[in-house]
Amino acid sequence: MKLRVFNIIKNTKVEGPGNRYCIWVQGCSRHCKGCQAVHTWSYDKGELYKVENIIEDILKHKDGIEGVTFLGGEPFEQAEALGIIAEEVNKKGLSIVCFTGSKLEELRLDAKNKKLLDNTDLLIDGEFIEELTDYSRPWCGSSNQRYHFLTNRYNEEIFTKYKNKVEVNISKNGQIFMNGIGNFDEILRKMSLLGVK
Repeated sequence: MKLRVFNIIKNTKVEGPGNRYCIWVQGCSRHCKGCQAVHTWSYDKGELYKVENIIEDILKHKDGIEGVTFLGGEPFEQAEALGIIAEEVNKKGLSIVCFTGSKLEELRLDAKNKKLLDNTDLLIDGEFIEELTDYSRPWCGSSNQRYHFLTNRYNEEIFTKYKNKVEVNISKNGQIFMNGIGNFDEILRKMSLLGVK
């Protein structure tokens, strides 16, 4: 089985609790107004990875991370592939954080989502609503989004332990990639990079 991926960061501190291996899936049908990840919407872009190769790479980095985060794009549009990954890395003691524009109640109605849900420790659900933009809670962009502690691995302590942050990564070819939660346009403006292609 293959997974269509927009980007992978193998060690990030801003996409969930602790240091995490982070996978942005490619493809999303929601197209939320004001989305900061419009480049992940297309189903024709990104790169296809074999699920077993991703699992192998995650486990190579196991000692430096607390877990794996899935976002995108819309992870549950590739729930079967991510479910396999989540199950395998969960067996090795790594946590799973997953973001979705759907609501948990909707996801539970579709059997293809079961393995991913069964192996997710923290699910953050709800579409991004621009009019409800709110960066006061960790890892959420709008106030309608909800936290679901699906196992006892995490709990409400995360609200006091973690704050939103942004990382700026620069590739060898000079491409800038920002991740985390915050007002990216304002950050780019302050860096005098807004509109730079």
